[in-house]
Amino acid sequence: MALPDLDSSVGHSFGCEIDGIVIKHITEVSGLKMEQDVIDLKQNTMDGKFVIKKLPGRPKAGEVTLTRGLTGDNSFEKWIESAHFGKMSDARKGGAIIVYDYEGTPIKRYTLVNAWPKSLEIGALKAGDTSVLTEKLVITYEEMKPAA
Repeated sequence: MALPDLDSSVGHSFGCEIDGIVIKHITEVSGLKMEQDVIDLKQNTMDGKFVIKKLPGRPKAGEVTLTRGLTGDNSFEKWIESAHFGKMSDARKGGAIIVYDYEGTPIKRYTLVNAWPKSLEIGALKAGDTSVLTEKLVITYEEMKPAA
């Protein structure tokens, strides 16, 4: 569902798609950004003035953190196991972060190129605590592209 002009959206829910498998119920996505180096070109003009021009450089790799409630789904653990044992050909995957509206319709996709899991953190385990247990997966990627 496309958004009307000059309208913004509320991220109702998020998902992660890795090699065609969608993992829904992501409660938080942080660190998702596109960034590139800046090159300073220092030169003199024809009349002798010193100027500095800023030029676009190489794109930078990034990291995104996904948080979800702890479930019986072990897809995060399986994926990170490949990376920890050095099976990078299995660990590097194409994927996307998907933003859904309140009806569950995807409204935005951010494609991740050569993504692999860096770490998996399980929230604090406290006896008698009534808060939701979470797991945080940090994914590193070589490039991020907004999907058209």
